Amino acid sequence: MNIIAWIILGALAGWFASMIAGTNARMGLLANIAVGVLGAFLGGFLVQAMGGTGIDGFNLWSLLIATLGAVVLLMIVKAFTRSSHSV
Repeated sequence: MNIIAWIILGALAGWFASMIAGTNARMGLLANIAVGVLGAFLGGFLVQAMGGTGIDGFNLWSLLIATLGAVVLLMIVKAFTRSSHSV
């Protein structure tokens, strides 16, 4: 995939993940793109580790995997930020 496709896929996956994780009001476009792209790497790694096909282009499956990875990433970040504020 080229860089434009990664940015679009990342923006969509990050936006969907932020709505699922309940962080949409605090995230802007750049944060959605960053979370979505990192989530695509994480989701692709996790799916391939389980024997599936990871990110393989700009399609619905890749968007699903990227969103899954982004949700996992946001949950990890929320867990660490919540625990650091409670001290």
